Amino acid sequence: MTDEQAPTQAAAGEVEDLRIAAFWQAARGHVGLGKMDAVMGGTPDDVVPPPSWSYGPGPEADELLGRVLSGAKTGTATLLAQLEGAGLEAPRVGDLSIVTDGAGEPKAVLRTSDVEVVPFDQVTAEHASAEGGSDASLESWVAEHEVSFGEVLGDGFSPATEVVLERFEIIYPTSGPTPAVD
Repeated sequence: MTDEQAPTQAAAGEVEDLRIAAFWQAARGHVGLGKMDAVMGGTPDDVVPPPSWSYGPGPEADELLGRVLSGAKTGTATLLAQLEGAGLEAPRVGDLSIVTDGAGEPKAVLRTSDVEVVPFDQVTAEHASAEGGSDASLESWVAEHEVSFGEVLGDGFSPATEVVLERFEIIYPTSGPTPAVD
């Protein structure tokens, strides 16, 4: 990276941070935070946005986000080893996060409603349906995830590989399109 590229990349990160902060400012009342600021003062939970993430870059991320926003997708699965390798903990019930589109625009606040860690071969049809795939069957889910998880772990992937199954609910926006953020 050249010195000329660094300011542009830093500026892009700052713009994204500002978009996330503005989105959180608009959303936090729907989460139940910030309502007592005038009486008790703000807390870090009120001001600091929760972690933001996307389903990846580009059209695939936007397709998955569309399923979340329509209510067709209320669950996701992640390899436990992938989280641990990134130094992240598994989600916990009650965790909040901001999901963005493939371009990094914040679109919704999600609350984790259930978490289960199971071997890959013990994922249920109920969870496969919650992920809202093309046909939402367990067979389709297994075939799709064997490929994607196998790409991540290579030879380390097996039916006993631990998978974090997360269920979530949209808490902002509560209905309709995502409101504009000033």
